[in-house]
Amino acid sequence: MRPLIIAANWKMNTTPADAGELAATIAARTEEPGVVRVICPPFVCLAAVRDALAGKNVAVGAQNVHHELAGAYTGEISAAMLNGLATWVIVGHSERRRDAHESDELIGKKLARAVASGLRPILCVGELLAEREAGRAVEVVAAQLRGALAGKDVDALLSAGFVIAYEPVWAIGTGRTATSADAAAMADAIRSTLSADLGWGDAAEDVPVLYGGSVTSANIGEFLAERSIDGGLVGGASLKPDEMAGMVARAAVTAKARAAAAGKPE
Repeated sequence: MRPLIIAANWKMNTTPADAGELAATIAARTEEPGVVRVICPPFVCLAAVRDALAGKNVAVGAQNVHHELAGAYTGEISAAMLNGLATWVIVGHSERRRDAHESDELIGKKLARAVASGLRPILCVGELLAEREAGRAVEVVAAQLRGALAGKDVDALLSAGFVIAYEPVWAIGTGRTATSADAAAMADAIRSTLSADLGWGDAAEDVPVLYGGSVTSANIGEFLAERSIDGGLVGGASLKPDEMAGMVARAAVTAKARAAAAGKPE
């Protein structure tokens, strides 16, 4: 059974002075069985969040990583620098694609570096509004997957706990969301691309797919009701303990229901 995951992407919010307290509050408010919790603060807050979460069963993730181990890359962060600070990492977020002009090829290199360095990666994919309106959403996301994953070691990715986040770009930070049915259809299309186009076969069914795009406690239930969606990559709402508590609680209900349906112990 795929895990239920609620991953918080704090983006460029919080400081080292307040990040630890916020992380500790969220951890205390979200102690629910059956849900993997991850908090991804800014780089400068990683140490504070790591210390605040010590012993609390909440993972720490980075929001990005460089594809090289070291070198003349001013302002960048290597995987080695994250050692001891984070165990997860987001790669290919739409804001990185937009603002840093990251290509699928570069994202694939970052993904490979993350896996080789022992980081659990969340690969983000998603279409623009014009692409969806033109009926090209599946085509665009499939191309992103092929560009980032072609030639990658499937066993290594699966062993690393590879996760994909479907984030329709037009829904990020806008207050708009995809319908749960549309998100589920995209999750199915993602696994179909892995299975058929990239040759993963049945292993594609083991990959958790999260929904990201103005996720809140009010709408997370709609997405988790879809069997093909395994949690959320949460932006702005992840800075609010009440919102995180609501989302994790709903994910815990879903995890319990799915375990019962699968005939597994809670």
